Amino acid sequence: MDFHNKENRWSYSTREADPVWVEKIRELNDPAGKDVLDIGCGGGIYTKALADMGAAHVTGVDFSEPLLQSAQEKMSAYTNVNFHLGDAQATHLPSASYDFILERAVIHHLKDLNPCFEEAFRLLQPGGAYLIQDRTPEDCLLEGTPTHIRGYFFEKFPRLAERETARRHSREKVVKGLEEAGFQQVLAHEFWEVRKTYQTVQELKEDLLNRTGRSILHELTDDELYVLVDEMSEKIGFKGPIQEKDRWTIWKAVK
Repeated sequence: MDFHNKENRWSYSTREADPVWVEKIRELNDPAGKDVLDIGCGGGIYTKALADMGAAHVTGVDFSEPLLQSAQEKMSAYTNVNFHLGDAQATHLPSASYDFILERAVIHHLKDLNPCFEEAFRLLQPGGAYLIQDRTPEDCLLEGTPTHIRGYFFEKFPRLAERETARRHSREKVVKGLEEAGFQQVLAHEFWEVRKTYQTVQELKEDLLNRTGRSILHELTDDELYVLVDEMSEKIGFKGPIQEKDRWTIWKAVK
């Protein structure tokens, strides 16, 4: 997916954070009253959630101007939020300025994790917490079910599984990289997050065909995507609301 294309500016801004995610973050590191940095904020879904959770101030950072523009428009009424154009490996923000850094769905875009982790270490105040949320290869390749819809992608098109696992980092690699960057108390946690609830199969099909928030589907041609969506619809059927979930890993590290 081209994150710099203006046509994709709303792809990562229309959802709200899952309440299960909110509670998990509170459990791991409550942002209330803290200066928070959301690196790779995209359209601001989780920037907004962190502000709503009581953060004193949230700075959203992303390397895509169109995505930042959509985030700014979405959060224009928030006085405790600002956005900054920057890269996870070089934000150009001041050192030791944040109590809490979140990086959600960022590290799978990076081949070398060291510069990213070193940058986060620089930005945190002593005692500050760094939460990284991403999928490991094991998270991605779970069997497809009416709730774990993503699994169907890889069962139908194995090349997507190869593409997906090739860009994902193992739990152990992330832990090792964080420790090498100087972080302490590094722990990994698995959890299931509700991505979205669809009232009908048709609503799900439209979301998939638009590739909304699903960069992996840009690897398919339009014809392949139609085949995938039709086959998935038959497997899922309709039994009331469809609640789509993804399994994630969250690493917590302390400076």
